[in-house]
Amino acid sequence: MKTALSDILLQKGFITQSEHENVRREHPISVYWDLRSLLYLGVLLVTTAIGILIYKNIDTIGHGVLLIVIALLVVTCFAYCLKKSKGYQHTKVNVSAIWPDYILLAGCLLLLTLVAFAQFQYNLFGSRWGLALFIPMVLLFISAYYFDHLGVLSLAITNLAAWAGIAITPVSVLQQSDFNEERVMFTGLLLGIFLLAISVLSQSKNIKRHFAFTYRNFGVHLFFIFLLAILFYYDRFYLLIFLILTSASFFLFKRFIKENSIYFLVVTILYFYIGLSYVAVRMLSIDSMGGFYGVILYFIFSGIGLIAVFKSLQKKLKVQ
Repeated sequence: MKTALSDILLQKGFITQSEHENVRREHPISVYWDLRSLLYLGVLLVTTAIGILIYKNIDTIGHGVLLIVIALLVVTCFAYCLKKSKGYQHTKVNVSAIWPDYILLAGCLLLLTLVAFAQFQYNLFGSRWGLALFIPMVLLFISAYYFDHLGVLSLAITNLAAWAGIAITPVSVLQQSDFNEERVMFTGLLLGIFLLAISVLSQSKNIKRHFAFTYRNFGVHLFFIFLLAILFYYDRFYLLIFLILTSASFFLFKRFIKENSIYFLVVTILYFYIGLSYVAVRMLSIDSMGGFYGVILYFIFSGIGLIAVFKSLQKKLKVQ
């Protein structure tokens, strides 16, 4: 009589007794995301190893040879994905094979390595650093939409943020490492609003609706981080900026309530709480003993209130 696979896994210590019992009750354990995570990690390790190989042996192998090898790898990855692709579709593309996803991710990471290497070694784009980010950014967005890949979309959005940061900063400023905080903060804020708008359009126009979460995730964090940065930076107008933060938080809170999105609700509340705490500490002067105790009491009671809000949301949205 053959030993069941679940029994073998239990004997080797790969699963617990409770997991073994679940399997015996015909409740299989899904290892889908475990395997996918390992595959993504493998892709990242391989592309990182290639980067280290280039760095360690650049004088031995030769710049031109390395450039050609990386370019061939990129072309091979994209050619394979094109062969396996079903073509562009507005809706989510369901595929049975998973290898094209990882090969595409590897190809995109190698593409970024190729462009960075060409710019660093041969100064391909000259002093136009923004162009060195803009071209791969466009290619990444095209690849994300054509091949329906969320990982590549995240790379494209990251490239967009990097390109926006360089595009609004003159080369002379970059070379002198004298960044203008105001310029960077407002660019990040506008980029957050732009990504939030794209997420809304993706849903309303039904164009890659499943991309909306990724756009929103980047957009919400960028918007609140840079709005808080502006709040901390402009001391004289902190009450006005806090009013803007409150209005934006309320608007997003109402929207996320309608969408039953607990993750974005929690994120919105936490960012608002940071801004509220900053204003409270500013208004309660900690120079005096009374103000110091007032700040302590504020954090005690506001912490209790925050927990109460989360529990209320849990009941309202029926989160287990």
